[in-house]
Amino acid sequence: MSLLIPMSHADLCAIAVKWLKRANSAGGPGCHVAVSECRSGWTGEVPDAIGFRAAGFEDGSTVVECKTSRADFLADRKKAHRSSGGCGNWRYFMAPDGLISPDELPPGWGLLTVNSRGHVKAIAGPAAHYRGRNDVLREQVEQFRHVADRDREQFILAKLLERVGDAEEMNRRIKHVYAEQSRLIDRVNSQVKEMNELRDENYRLKRELSARPPIQ
Repeated sequence: MSLLIPMSHADLCAIAVKWLKRANSAGGPGCHVAVSECRSGWTGEVPDAIGFRAAGFEDGSTVVECKTSRADFLADRKKAHRSSGGCGNWRYFMAPDGLISPDELPPGWGLLTVNSRGHVKAIAGPAAHYRGRNDVLREQVEQFRHVADRDREQFILAKLLERVGDAEEMNRRIKHVYAEQSRLIDRVNSQVKEMNELRDENYRLKRELSARPPIQ
């Protein structure tokens, strides 16, 4: 993405995915998984970017729709799933600075703006309060929460796992790695304990030797 060339839709989608995975402390929703332009069924909605989080009171999904023109935004906000149904417990439009005004948003939608350097600023929605007071954030999270279409979101996650390959084989390998990691940690802790005991014993013997009278 060049500073001299207007951002493309693909540029914004890439920025949206990175933003979705950004931690709350850094101004993002902290999603564990985030992807761009993945079908939510054989027909229908294709979110520009969607992320899933499984930690805390913000458990759920966040959708970002990326817009590079006024015409695209005005046409898109009229779609049925923008007001009811569709993917995303929380939903945002993302656009270059000045393209969309907060008062033009559909009910329950937030707004993210992107400057020429690709920096994201939350203008409306829960994201505008990620680094503020926790009680205000909780209020915003509930105020902007949508009832997501779980069938479509399940379709997305199932297709993603299919692309990864054999999910059970990967699961077994990960469990093996964790078990080996735990075994090595126990071994290191045991060796540290043994070294400390030897150090204490060495210190005790030195004190005993220093307390003995010199040999005449």
